Amino acid sequence: MIRQIKTILFLVTIAFFPVQLHANEEGTEEKINIPEIVLEHLADSYEWHIVSFEGKRLSISLPIIVRSDATGEWHFCTAQTLPEPFFFDQEHHGKIYERLSDGTIVRPIDLSITKTVTQIWIVVIVMLVIFLSCARWYRKRDEKSEAPGGFVGMIEMLVMTIHDGLIKPSVGAHYKRFAPYLLTVFFFIFTCNLIGLIPIFPGGANVTGNINVTLFLSVCTMIAINLFGNKEYWKDIFWPEVPMFLKFPVPLMPVIELFGVFTKPFALMIRLFANMMAGHAVILSFTCVIFLGWSMGVGYGIGLNLFSGLMLLFMNCLEVLVAFVQAYVFTMLSAVFIGLAHREHGVE
Repeated sequence: MIRQIKTILFLVTIAFFPVQLHANEEGTEEKINIPEIVLEHLADSYEWHIVSFEGKRLSISLPIIVRSDATGEWHFCTAQTLPEPFFFDQEHHGKIYERLSDGTIVRPIDLSITKTVTQIWIVVIVMLVIFLSCARWYRKRDEKSEAPGGFVGMIEMLVMTIHDGLIKPSVGAHYKRFAPYLLTVFFFIFTCNLIGLIPIFPGGANVTGNINVTLFLSVCTMIAINLFGNKEYWKDIFWPEVPMFLKFPVPLMPVIELFGVFTKPFALMIRLFANMMAGHAVILSFTCVIFLGWSMGVGYGIGLNLFSGLMLLFMNCLEVLVAFVQAYVFTMLSAVFIGLAHREHGVE
């Protein structure tokens, strides 16, 4: 399976070693299924694939934790030692299903440590190392010390840019209550996006392109908006300042405003998920074009190599920018929505 953006490695390998990559046991050439390769990468998995060579896969087995619906027992295993009642259903993106004694197929309770979960833990560890090391630097100095330089200075600049240039003006007077959450969201998304661009372990997982992750982040923002919204926020929802016939006897505007409570986090979820998934899919598609070209012949291989190499270089540079932009946009919209939930009466 072709992993993420292996741009330089793929270009060098293909340029100097033009071999046929997809062949079956009889030696006959097989066609490259680009959609299948792309979807395989974007989907979550129960193992972390590193590389394939001469038909052998080098992978890191991840712990599988499932509960049997038939017996109620918990099973702890790996993808290679999955017991008989359970199986990987390829029609459902390789998720684990259980076949009961009567032939019924059910989806068991699955608490496995998948590739996405492992990548999230790696991101959390990276963030802890970065910010604890910065905090240690500040503990050894006081307000009279010189401004930090190097890596600590870069982190401070980034934090102050988000805090002073985004959170403070967007949220308003109550920004201190929400700054820790919004800063955490920004750096979590930004770090996930950057590590996702690394083509080999411990990077390459499509975390922010997983709709479950973006759903959780959006629900957190939704809770921050509605749980701590002031009375003016709820008044604008259930009794907005519009002509009476728009809210009584038919509550047209209140229904629309209440619907907006759910559409705001939904838009956040889809925006981040779609942009990050599309970026990974485009890069993988251009990578597959390299192998497709060599399977069509040397002439096609050289031509498509040059085209794909240029596009991959462009897309990788663009994805670095998108990694920051998407984290910034998600944080900005969250801050704006939280600020609207704390708007004072008569203040626009």
